[in-house]
Amino acid sequence: MSNVRVRFAPSPTGGLHLGGVRTVLYNYLFAKHHGGTFIVRIEDTDQTRFVPGAEEYIFDCLKWCGIEPDESPLHGGAYGPYRQSERKEQGIYQQYADQLVKDGHAYYAFDTPEELEKMRNDHKTAENPSPQYDHLLRMKMKNSLTLTAEETQQLLAAGTRHVIRIKMPEGETTSFTDMIRGEIKNETSLVDDKVLLKADGMPTYHLAVVVDDHLMQITHAFRGEEWLPSAPVHVLLWKYLFGLDKMPQWAHLPLILGPSGKLSKRDGAKYGFPVFAMNWTDPKNNELTEGFKEKGFLPEAFINLLALLGWNAGTEQELFTKEELISLFSMDRVHSGGAKFDYEKAKWFNHEWIKKLKVESYKLKVKELFTSKGILINDDTAFEKILELVKDRCTLLPDFYEQSVFFFKDPETLDADAVKPKWNADKAAFFSEFVTVLCVIDDWQLPVIENAFKDLATAKNIKPGELQLPLRIMLVGGKFGPPVFVIAETIGKDATIKRINTALAIFAAF
Repeated sequence: MSNVRVRFAPSPTGGLHLGGVRTVLYNYLFAKHHGGTFIVRIEDTDQTRFVPGAEEYIFDCLKWCGIEPDESPLHGGAYGPYRQSERKEQGIYQQYADQLVKDGHAYYAFDTPEELEKMRNDHKTAENPSPQYDHLLRMKMKNSLTLTAEETQQLLAAGTRHVIRIKMPEGETTSFTDMIRGEIKNETSLVDDKVLLKADGMPTYHLAVVVDDHLMQITHAFRGEEWLPSAPVHVLLWKYLFGLDKMPQWAHLPLILGPSGKLSKRDGAKYGFPVFAMNWTDPKNNELTEGFKEKGFLPEAFINLLALLGWNAGTEQELFTKEELISLFSMDRVHSGGAKFDYEKAKWFNHEWIKKLKVESYKLKVKELFTSKGILINDDTAFEKILELVKDRCTLLPDFYEQSVFFFKDPETLDADAVKPKWNADKAAFFSEFVTVLCVIDDWQLPVIENAFKDLATAKNIKPGELQLPLRIMLVGGKFGPPVFVIAETIGKDATIKRINTALAIFAAF
């Protein structure tokens, strides 16, 4: 396959949802697999829904995911502008809309909002509760099909507000071969006359996507299955304007499902998991929606789990690097059915990637977490060693703080209830004497500390295993953490002795 060109065409209307990122990812993987070009085109045709900051947010998300485009408003390219609003200013869409009218495939519609509402009310029936502007009703409306040519020109010359609608043919069938779903046929009579050019001269998605895909020489177009009902309109536009032989190959991706159907942007707040790639604050109401990045996911895990939401490599393998995904990805292994998002499985992916990667790859992110909580990291080498000690116990990046904060400061609380049932005078005496032994150790190394502990336990006729839990609680505060003598070696002699003495004072109240 040569000269592959694919595009992701988001609208800057808010946060980047899981489904949107997966669409980006599939475009990216397909392009890179075939040595092609991945493009981001901003579809800002609906100015009423434009949200300031949304475009920048989209590119920030793609950068974090490591799936940046080859061409875009930020990256440039030979097929710009890459914002539809800028393309509109050049008159690109108007000329194609005018051509469709001239050729009899579209028409001017002068209906006011009030007239459109009247049409919907007057023609509502039990069988058709939501009448549409289609082949059945267009001849009852105010448009260039019902007006004379002279009347139409007078209205246009007077600057009367109007739109341009496609004239859907009656009794025809459109068809195309979907890369996932095979041949798809649609009856044109069942589709309404979609607006192609709005009253402000801005194109709708239907016209813009066809014109831009042609001018940008897009070879393959991947989008969500919710666009399937619009496919007949787009097929006809390709036929009328450029010829069906120029139409890209299409693939309509399956939905991502949540606990109650299609995964929505509201599911995150409802079920307690993120649905956006990164934090998004809606400027309209200042409402914050948490993202996967801020939740503590690694980008490697994020794209890995997204890739498998609707695609598989045909093997039992679940962990894939981006390079492996590029090498293996093909559209014929994308499922046609919806893929259910499982947050617990998503966390499993992150846990596996935390273990898989070298800590230096996420050290700075974890360091920022510690800094935000008032702990400054001055020794990066020692910090990396600590992260290595606890990474197998971490599912999300914030877990590193909980699992290793005791290396940097004394525990704020002790799980005394875990010690109390089996605490006695013999154990209290053991730890008092153990402190004395520790004070005279000059070579503070793990084997020396462990041997001193076991030797004293033998001398006191106490099993070492019965003493390790109390020691862990003393040093860490709870029943967690790496091997206890590793902890003692790492925090140092003074901290070890201090924490044992502090705990003994608390346990004395038992």
